[in-house]
Amino acid sequence: MKRRMIFVGPPGAGKGSQAKILANKLNIPHISTGDMFRMHLKSQTPLGILAKSYTDQGLLVPDDVTNDMVKVRLNESDVHDGFILDGYPRNPDQAQYLDQLVKDLGWAIDVVINVTSEDEVIIDRITGRRTCPVCGSIYHITNYPPKVEGICDKDGATLVQRKDDSRETITKRLEVYNNETFPLIAYYKSKGLLIDVDGNRDLEPVTKDILEILEQ
Repeated sequence: MKRRMIFVGPPGAGKGSQAKILANKLNIPHISTGDMFRMHLKSQTPLGILAKSYTDQGLLVPDDVTNDMVKVRLNESDVHDGFILDGYPRNPDQAQYLDQLVKDLGWAIDVVINVTSEDEVIIDRITGRRTCPVCGSIYHITNYPPKVEGICDKDGATLVQRKDDSRETITKRLEVYNNETFPLIAYYKSKGLLIDVDGNRDLEPVTKDILEILEQ
C-alpha cells in the first residue's frame, strides 16, 4: 500500500478532513503546515521565531524557512512507516526541495491526491459554517445544524460566523489557490504521481476512493 503521500486541493474541498481520517486508519502522521508553524511558535524554536518575524509584518513565510520545518519533521522517528503531507508543498520550488529531501532519506513520494471540488460547492460549505466561541465546536446550517438554531449543543453559547468564512474571503482564497497551485498540479501530473478525487461528495465515499487508490 502507498504510504508516503501528499494531499492537495482548494480550501473547503475536504483534503484536511480526509488527511486526518486516512492518517488514523493507516496509523501514520498527518503533517500539516499549520500544525508545524504552531508547534515551532509555541516552542519558540529558532525557526518559529524566524517565521514569526515575517508573519508579524504581514509577510508570507519564505520557502526556505518552511522547507527547514519540513526537514525537521521528516527526520522524526514516527514518519518512517509513512506520512501524509497536507498544505506542503505549495509551489514547484518547494516540491523540488521535497523530492531531494525524501531521496536523501531513502524514500520517494508514492502518490499525490488532488481532492477537487467546484467553487460553488466550496463556497456553500464554508459560508454555512458556524463556530462556538466558547468550546470551538463547528456546525453547518444545513449539513450539521445544531439542535436549536444558532445555539451550541454543548454549552448554549450563540454561534458565530468567522470572518474567514465569508463569501468574499473564500472567493479571494480560491482565486489565490487556483493561481498559485496550477503549476504545482502540473508538476506532479508530469511526474505521473497526481490522482484526482471528486471531493464534492460526502466524506465516506471520498475516503473509500482514496483507500482504493492507495491499494493500487
